[in-house]
Amino acid sequence: MTIRRPLVRSELPDDTASLARTLIGKLVVRELPEGIASGRIVETEAYVAGDAAGHGYRGMTSRNRSLFLGPGHAYVYLAYGISYMLNVSSEMPGIGTGVLIRALEPLEGIAIMRLNRGIERLRDLARGPGKLAQALRIDRSLDGIDLCREGPLWLAIDDHQADDIGQGIRIGITKDADRPLRFYVRGSPFVSGTRSLNP
Repeated sequence: MTIRRPLVRSELPDDTASLARTLIGKLVVRELPEGIASGRIVETEAYVAGDAAGHGYRGMTSRNRSLFLGPGHAYVYLAYGISYMLNVSSEMPGIGTGVLIRALEPLEGIAIMRLNRGIERLRDLARGPGKLAQALRIDRSLDGIDLCREGPLWLAIDDHQADDIGQGIRIGITKDADRPLRFYVRGSPFVSGTRSLNP
């Protein structure tokens, strides 16, 4: 039987790009009234210090303050007024960097995810940052939560070893768009984007 435990803050690299790579293969666990829903992280994007595409680039605001809490906290924001996005804050308090969780391979609570998403197809339940937030019912109420302790939303580790990890440019941005700061599991059907982006 696989043993799952919270990802300890001291296990998180203090470099944002390294954290984005390290999170591949880890778990996102969502505790809901009707049960647990979880998925394995198969795709991330790093938003590093000095990154014009990062939400912390222009400094701290009431909206992005969770990015500045230090490593291992949730930064949840609403993109385009439509979809919530889950990010993991990184580096030292006050820096304002983070990792976007782009896609999950669903593991537990698949019936819950299907109900939350209103679709049946397993591959599409959490394939993309907005989809995974909807599947796990993640919204601004979880912004700032400590992801390194068990609770309504947390990061976990088990004995799974991440498969071959690819690296490429980030998706859907215009600033600093050519930086190779996206990490993904090669060959995973749960990774977002087109095949050309996931060689």
